[in-house]
Amino acid sequence: MKAVIMAGGGGTRLRPLTINRPKPMVSIADRQAVHHIIELLKKHGITDVIITVQYLANVIQDYYSDGSNYGVNIRYSVETTPLGTAGSVKHAAHLLDDEPFLVISGDALTDIDLSRLLAFHQRTGSKATLTLTQVPNPLDFGVVIVDEYHNVQQFLEKPSWGEVFSDTVNTGIYMLDPSIFEYIEPDRMVDWSRDVFPRILEDGHKIMGYIASGYWTDVGTIEEYMRACADYLSGKVNLPRVGKHIGGGVWIENDADIAADAQLHGNIFLGHGVKIRSGVHIHGPAFIRPYSIIDAAARIDRSVVWRNSYIGERAELRGAIVLRQCDIRSQVRIFEGAVVGDGVQIGSGAVIQPNVKIWPSKEVDEGATVSSSLIWGSQARRVLFGRYGIRGLVNIEITPEFCARLGAAYGATLSRGVTVTINRDPHYTPRMLKRALIAGLPSTGVNVLDIRSVPVPVARYYTHATGAAGGIHVRLSPYDNRMAEIRFFDQRGLNLSSNAQRKIESIFFREDFRRAYLDEIGRINYGQNVEQTYIEAFLKALRADVIKDMVIRQAARETQHPHLVVDYAYAGGSDIFSQILRRLKIDVVELNANTDEHRIVQSTADIEAGMHRLMQVTPVLDAKLGVRIDSGGERIFLVDERGRRLTGMQAFAAIAWLTLRANQGGTIAVPATAPQVFEKLAARYGGRILRTKNTLGDIMQTAASHPDLLLLGDGAGSYIFPAFHPIFDGMFATIKIMELLAINDMNFSEAIAALPPYYLNRTKVPCRWESKGKVMRQLNEKYASSSPIQIDGVRIELNEEEWVLMLPDPDSPFFYIYAESTSKDQSRALAEKYAAEVAGMQ
Repeated sequence: MKAVIMAGGGGTRLRPLTINRPKPMVSIADRQAVHHIIELLKKHGITDVIITVQYLANVIQDYYSDGSNYGVNIRYSVETTPLGTAGSVKHAAHLLDDEPFLVISGDALTDIDLSRLLAFHQRTGSKATLTLTQVPNPLDFGVVIVDEYHNVQQFLEKPSWGEVFSDTVNTGIYMLDPSIFEYIEPDRMVDWSRDVFPRILEDGHKIMGYIASGYWTDVGTIEEYMRACADYLSGKVNLPRVGKHIGGGVWIENDADIAADAQLHGNIFLGHGVKIRSGVHIHGPAFIRPYSIIDAAARIDRSVVWRNSYIGERAELRGAIVLRQCDIRSQVRIFEGAVVGDGVQIGSGAVIQPNVKIWPSKEVDEGATVSSSLIWGSQARRVLFGRYGIRGLVNIEITPEFCARLGAAYGATLSRGVTVTINRDPHYTPRMLKRALIAGLPSTGVNVLDIRSVPVPVARYYTHATGAAGGIHVRLSPYDNRMAEIRFFDQRGLNLSSNAQRKIESIFFREDFRRAYLDEIGRINYGQNVEQTYIEAFLKALRADVIKDMVIRQAARETQHPHLVVDYAYAGGSDIFSQILRRLKIDVVELNANTDEHRIVQSTADIEAGMHRLMQVTPVLDAKLGVRIDSGGERIFLVDERGRRLTGMQAFAAIAWLTLRANQGGTIAVPATAPQVFEKLAARYGGRILRTKNTLGDIMQTAASHPDLLLLGDGAGSYIFPAFHPIFDGMFATIKIMELLAINDMNFSEAIAALPPYYLNRTKVPCRWESKGKVMRQLNEKYASSSPIQIDGVRIELNEEEWVLMLPDPDSPFFYIYAESTSKDQSRALAEKYAAEVAGMQ
């Protein structure tokens, strides 16, 4: 039997470890990662090996040659360009026989029993057997769902938390029948889980999932690398070890010179020729590769030192990585998460702060303190994007330096010469951060169109209207003035896709920014006619005849009353919306219309006081509607003509009914968390309800891909009328509601009265991050069959009137439990019942 080791990856997330070597050649304690895989193959009697290589291919070929020195027979399949996980194996097909073969990644660490895998594959007779394992956090892996007989049902590549229906992930270890090559086009980029396996299932063939015991980890990031090293040193990985065990968890390869008074504690590996001088303290897990020297009184704590490096007297390494041939002089201190690249020299007394990366062949002066990477900055976090874009504490997490690097990372994902719009809210803090972002973008050859301070919907539409490649909006969080939010748009003005976000994160964290030459540096200009571009498109999307008729009817009344009361909450939308209202000749009373940068962010008490004032003013003025627009201009909060404050879901249901009634049907999109009252309303007019995921980005993507939709919303005050543009726009939503009231010739309170009763309850359950995947798997295994379609989270259809949805929060360690029933008490009881079940699964 033959095995194919995939070893072509560049390992960009592991830089600078992988700058001078491919990812499979990164050392894990006593051997390179790919060498551990070779030892695993030998352990199970597999000695005919094909290694696929692409990035720095000669490094692997020169080191292992034909494999005779390592007890195996190695042949190589060299790719000139990346071909993907399946394409690379297809490229090596001529080296394989007409019999089942094994595919395994060369950059993982595992002791999975391959013999049992082979026996399972032979017993089931499938075209492919996938080796699966269970992990605490499946977000960075390909999730695979299998039935009780181990038949593969579904693949999810790097899912969101709402899509995590299992914590069972694909290890990239496969037993395959040669007939599988029929599904792979030669010399094309082809992926197993995305392209090949789904097609096999579509053709009705069987794919099996072998859930393996034993150790497995993907060595994909610096953190995972350090964890893999620690696990190996502690004996968690059942693979042959190099050298001899001298007691106390210490292993030595051949010979090492250890001073009599040196103190070694914990799990440690010392390579051949290592010298440990007097007074040295080493606390494991730690490994020191061959021929490195640890000089007198140095301290090594949970750290890694590669071969031929020197650690000077009284130097300290705490949770750090020092690569090959480094010269670390006396009294240097290197802290948690720092990585020192090949051939770096660090002068005496220098301090390398946590998480700093130093690229190869750099020099650090004596006594210097390095608080950011020597290339373009330091890594502050593992994931940038959350539900609200990028969010963090002002001048602590979101600093000007951070923003400049972020701008450069975003620019590096775009083509040179394109234009990006950028704007902010009226506060002075986003002005500072916006200018830092602007500094980063031109450095990558991207032009910037500064549209100053405008509401978010205006910025989104202008990005689309000008043909820009994307956009950025910077603001303070509407609910916490300590927090800044940075939101990115695509060329349509919609939220960036998850793939685009990951590209930015990848470049940001590996600090591999593109730098434009002098004559390619981007230009910075100011947007022209921003407000008028938005206003003209806004007005064209309205039913002018309906608005005109409403105004005429109002003017004919003997007693004049305003159509509308609008509270701008001191934000920046008043200038634009006032122009629109004047153009439409709508009578309006405007509250808090003066922009006040000190009052843009309001406390909960301020918001409640503002809503209470709106509830008092609206009925006194006999207005048709009271509206409070949030600081970004995207969300609205409504008060009917009687002064009743409406909940977000109640208002959405009423607007949906008005829309369906005015159009005598049509399709409306609602989130998976919405009650079934929407289906009941649609049934009255022969309409249809489309359910979506719950994030604002997913709702906007749905609006963009379904232009026939009449209305979308999130049930919390955000609305999309795609006839204008597929974005959340509180100003346009306000006028459309007025238009709908005029078409239906009724007040908002009448629309509320027309709604059937519904009882929806929501509760929140704490859930540790490491338990989320396990809980989702257990819920899916237990309840997946209870609903024909799982959109977001796990939904249980109890009967025609009762359902429960269990949805993990994407940004916090919680689950949300939504329950609808026939009464308020019953819906609360259902939510509490399933909340207890989720809590018990952790």
